[in-house]
Order: sequence, then structure tokens, then C-alpha cells
Amino acid sequence: MLQAMRKHAKFFYVLFVIVILSFVFWGVGSVDKSTTANVAEVGKEKISVEEYWRAYERMRELYREINKGQSLDEETEKQLRLKETVLNSLVEEKILLVSARDLGITVTDRELQDAITSNPQFMRDGIFRQDVYFRTLQLERKTPEMFESSERQRLVLAKMAALIWSSVDAASLDVKGPSGDEAKADELKRSALLNMRSAAIRSYTESMKQKLNVKVDTKLIS
Repeated sequence: MLQAMRKHAKFFYVLFVIVILSFVFWGVGSVDKSTTANVAEVGKEKISVEEYWRAYERMRELYREINKGQSLDEETEKQLRLKETVLNSLVEEKILLVSARDLGITVTDRELQDAITSNPQFMRDGIFRQDVYFRTLQLERKTPEMFESSERQRLVLAKMAALIWSSVDAASLDVKGPSGDEAKADELKRSALLNMRSAAIRSYTESMKQKLNVKVDTKLIS
């Protein structure tokens, strides 16, 4: 059991770095926030209860996809503190968005267009198809305005994360794999770099929490 838990913990440690940059793309950023029930506030940004539960379910879905249909059992979920981790990731996302706005980080219409037209989801035979784009959004029950707003936020998050990651000294990595196994060595280096970037994001967001007056109400998701 302990060995399995360590395996799951490593999985989530890496996965949540990715999730910070993927929540918006998967629709979390486009939910209806008209409800007054908010599980957290980051400055003027709010995380609604609905937004939280959609992110929570998306995380469980990601786990099933990566583990070939195997669901996350209740015991493992509790020991991994999944609810708290999802909430922390959403708070980190909002902190990055607020910080990006304060730093003047934006996404141009051309950058947005390039991101959409290069998305394989909307391509056929390597070419962007507008009819596929509209049909895909229709199936996902999204308007182009909703999707493009979410995509713009995703790109802003990516820029902000890249800015923080630029402080990570990849050249200082001294990771060695088994003798003669270059593929394993490269894998270990990528994992170490991802961990360093994760730590940099976490350090930055933790330092910003007090400045942004972060408020959390965990009773709404207990």
C-alpha cells in the first residue's frame, strides 16, 4: 500500500503542474459565475462552487484517462487530499492570472488566432477547418466567444508560468541515469526540471497569497 501511495503521490505532484495550465482550456474558466457561493477569493477573482466541482471531476477524469480507465478509489483520494489539492491549484491559477494582469501580460488577437488554428482538435489532414471548429464547440456546448475567452486566459497563464520558469537554472541540473542509458538520463532530467518548475510556481504563488488577500471557505466543498 505504501509503495502504491508513493506512486500516486508522484503522479499527482507532476500532474498538478500541468493542470494549472489546462483547467481553463478544458472549460473551467468558462463556467457561469453568477452564483454568490464562492469557495475562494483571490483579490477580485472568485472561484465559484460550480467551478471547483467541475475542476474536481476533470481531475478524476484525467486520472482515469492516464490509468486506462482505472478510477481513483476513495481511500487513495482521501490520503492524497484530492479536494484540497484541486482547490490549491485553482487558487494558484487565479494568483497567476491576477499577477499577469498586474504585470501587463496580454495575448494579442494574432496570438489567439494562431493558437486556435494550430490546434489539432480543429484540423483535418493537417489543415485548420472552420466548420470543424464550430462543430466541435457546438458538441461541447460552447460558443466561440466562450472558448476564445478561455483560450486567451490559457495563453496568459502560459506566459506567466514561462516568466516564472525563466528563473529556474536548468544548467544546474546534475542528474545521471544508469551508465550508457541516455534515454533514462534524459527522462530523469525532464522530471527534475518539471519538479524545479513546480517548486518555482509554488514558491511564487505562496509569496503572493498575503498580498492578494486570499480567502478560502472549505466548508462549501467538505
